[in-house]
Amino acid sequence: MNTGLKPRPDIALLELRGIAKSFGPVEAIKDVSLAILPGRVHTLLGENGAGKSTLMKILAGVHAPTRGEILLNGSPATFANPGESQKAGIAIIYQELSLAKNLSVAENMFAGHEPRRFGVVDFKRLYAQAQALLDHLDIDIDATAPVSRLSMAQRQLVELAKALSRDASLVIMDEPTSSLSDREAEILFHIVTKLTAKGVAVVYISHRMDEIMRISDDISVMRDGRYIATLQKDQTTIGALIAMMVGREMNDVYPRRETPYMRPSQPLLKVSNLTLPGQFENISFEIRAGEILGFFGLIGAGRSDVMKALFGIGRPSGEITMSDKRLKLRSPAHAIREGIALVTEDRKHEGLVLMHSIASNVTMASFEEHGSRFGILNRRFERDETANAITRMNIRASGPFQAVGNLSGGNQQKVVFSKWLALKPKVLILDEPTRGVDVGAKFEIYRVIRELASTGTAIILVSSELPEALAMSDRLVVMREKRVVHEFNAQGVEPITQEEVMSYATGATTA
Repeated sequence: MNTGLKPRPDIALLELRGIAKSFGPVEAIKDVSLAILPGRVHTLLGENGAGKSTLMKILAGVHAPTRGEILLNGSPATFANPGESQKAGIAIIYQELSLAKNLSVAENMFAGHEPRRFGVVDFKRLYAQAQALLDHLDIDIDATAPVSRLSMAQRQLVELAKALSRDASLVIMDEPTSSLSDREAEILFHIVTKLTAKGVAVVYISHRMDEIMRISDDISVMRDGRYIATLQKDQTTIGALIAMMVGREMNDVYPRRETPYMRPSQPLLKVSNLTLPGQFENISFEIRAGEILGFFGLIGAGRSDVMKALFGIGRPSGEITMSDKRLKLRSPAHAIREGIALVTEDRKHEGLVLMHSIASNVTMASFEEHGSRFGILNRRFERDETANAITRMNIRASGPFQAVGNLSGGNQQKVVFSKWLALKPKVLILDEPTRGVDVGAKFEIYRVIRELASTGTAIILVSSELPEALAMSDRLVVMREKRVVHEFNAQGVEPITQEEVMSYATGATTA
């Protein structure tokens, strides 16, 4: 149970005064002051690297502030470790999941505060309490199920339930909808409404501007480690918030083509009746040089599985041809040799080696072809390619040899992009390339996508953000239940509405 102070409606539940944090000579946050009120959703907005995560880790007891003061219900508070923060009534849901896959949902939810009888865990009460909480939150998951059997979206909801298993007065949510479908996101929004109705304060971190404008009461903006402003939602606009975040006006988040797309007569890549039982069935499409082909579908539609198959992961039946040459892609190395690259949706586990440097990651895929002679690293190639990547992608880092694991999420994604751009692929597959990436970094990524398309690279763009998919694609393929159900000309005379696309994605339209 929570041993922290209960909220008082007459004062801020949590107040930060002049908080700063340095890591050696680097000052991550500088003189941040905020007031979090009970019963309200307070969104913290800023580009990756703005200092949001560092600030939240101070509240979670992971870091101690270099200077400044924290007040909890008007009284000074310090958190020497995460346990003290939890006892004070603060629960935090990190973007990176921390569940033990070999344990059940219930064991994960109540880890560290399991109900006990005679000194041992009372599993009957544990499962009953966990299931009761899941049911109360309208989360349709079996408390006895192993976490290893859950989807990423289900694990995100379990992470939420885990945080709420303690009687928290302040809940911090870091990108909670990044892995959720629209339906699951609605469950989360419903939970947030329940919490604030009980007087719980919610600190919400997200890069999705539409949901921020929907769910927030108060919005604070940070930039380059500094506090910029706090506004009530009805006192601001998305454009004004973006300008405060990036320090400049951004009239169009989605850059337009500089020159009209001239569609080649022959496809570069053609996929016919691609099938992998249980993952996808009868997938057929084609893409031309310089074209951006979007793929949209709800979670579980099979989009990522199709992309992995095109990258040589799995043994599907069907036919893949590149420039009229039939391909038998037996491995990712084979796909790379044929000119196919994949920016995976899971950059931390599948796209990067976090303990290695930016330089090492950028040249990793192209080392064999361009960067080595007799098995010896070509240092000039590594230096030049890394310098080019840092400039081209506007990677914010202390230098080329900084560990990738110490970069913000947006800068990590830019490193993943740079790794594949060094290979100059014919076909570049982008699976959720802007997930968990701030608006400024998104603009940089979109700019590079447009630049690549203009030079003839064929790009397959998988996105769960429908505005992004529609704005960036020349054609849009919609998948449902592991099949292609419709294809739109996204750049046609008549604009496609989001409602039209969703009708096919959900099955409301079957024609």
